[in-house]
Amino acid sequence: MFNFLTQQISGLFATLTGKNKLTNDNIDTVLISIKDSLLQADVPYQVVEQLVEEIRAEVIGKKVLGALNPGEQFIKIFHDRLKEFLGGSASFSSFQIPSVIMVMGLQGSGKTTTVAKLAHYVKALAIKKGKERRILVGSVDFYRPAAINQLEILANQVGIDFYRPQSINPIQAASMICSKWQSGGYDYLFLDTAGRMHIDNEMLQELREIDTNLAPKYKLLILDAMTGQESLKVAEAFEQAVGFNGAILTKMDSDALGGAALAFRYMLKKPIYFTGIGEKIADLEQFYPERIANKLIGMGDLQTLMEKAEEKLKISEQTDTISSFKSGKLSLDDFAKQLDMLGKMGSMSNLMQYMPGFSNAKVTPEMLEKGDLEVKRFKAMIASMTPKERKLPQILDGSRKLRVAKGAGVKVQEVNYLLQKFEQSAQFVKLFKKQGNFKNMFKF
Repeated sequence: MFNFLTQQISGLFATLTGKNKLTNDNIDTVLISIKDSLLQADVPYQVVEQLVEEIRAEVIGKKVLGALNPGEQFIKIFHDRLKEFLGGSASFSSFQIPSVIMVMGLQGSGKTTTVAKLAHYVKALAIKKGKERRILVGSVDFYRPAAINQLEILANQVGIDFYRPQSINPIQAASMICSKWQSGGYDYLFLDTAGRMHIDNEMLQELREIDTNLAPKYKLLILDAMTGQESLKVAEAFEQAVGFNGAILTKMDSDALGGAALAFRYMLKKPIYFTGIGEKIADLEQFYPERIANKLIGMGDLQTLMEKAEEKLKISEQTDTISSFKSGKLSLDDFAKQLDMLGKMGSMSNLMQYMPGFSNAKVTPEMLEKGDLEVKRFKAMIASMTPKERKLPQILDGSRKLRVAKGAGVKVQEVNYLLQKFEQSAQFVKLFKKQGNFKNMFKF
């Protein structure tokens, strides 16, 4: 989502490198470029003007802070202002218990899937703390074919309860679902409401009546990030007619430019709680303004990457990796396990977006795709080896390599390339042992 903006902005700061001081000329040069980049990214004009003027007012005449050089000082000011525009600090901690959470949005925004993602997020968060949450989901979307069936299927995938009301009147059905939640002693009710392709009065009136009858503690608006500035108009219409606590931006893994996300907090004075980053149930991330600001200036987001590792990898897998680093020895079995861990974390393109400096790296989507294919070939070749060969790769002579290549459907040169990469990793592990850097790799 933010790739375009990250590439544009992070590259601009290079123009300040080596400058002895911040002058009106070099400040104006960078601010004009930032303004152009934001406008190209579909950020509304008034938002761009406000942000740029705030940065200008803070930068001009400001003394260099401590040991920071002018370029670093400018980046810090830009980062801080951008973070404030995005909301300052994370706005979501947890839903109170008990709570009814009403989920609203236009048809096609990913509303039903997001209901399941929210339930999964809450359930997983509780499990991580050694707790259990009783969750009920229900839908009053009688207008979209199979919407209710879709939610029932997703609820089964998440492992939570689903309730189908007898009435097909949205107002009555919502009350029935709420009664089921109350009588069942559930902690949370996530209610999926009906959407339309566009805003219309009938839909808004229906939502107002459900809101009045159920008095939900939280009203969440689902916005499709691919609709750009149109999503801001949708949000304004929902706020005026029904009101909502915060938003969830879906399809953030798309090629959309991301300007609406930057403008949302400023325009609506409402927080962004989460972002949808894929189609899987687990593809929901909490929105952290500081982490987004870090990404946009090229600093990456290692904190989120580490959280993903802890969430997706078993403690036993993390322990095995640390054991290899502690011993300073790496076998092809260890190497294969590391490749499996990489696969569980996501595709190469998904992982690289969290790495510092990636926005300025000369890495194309084709190169990333090639890297994903390379990992698959490596795993196939290692699987074609005997246990002894994986433990002692030095015994892989010409005939053994030929057998491995045939078993994996590759050429012998690719087996040699695998062994070369493995040896590089083995040397890295030895170096890591000497430096003792394995201590902070993972948290338990």
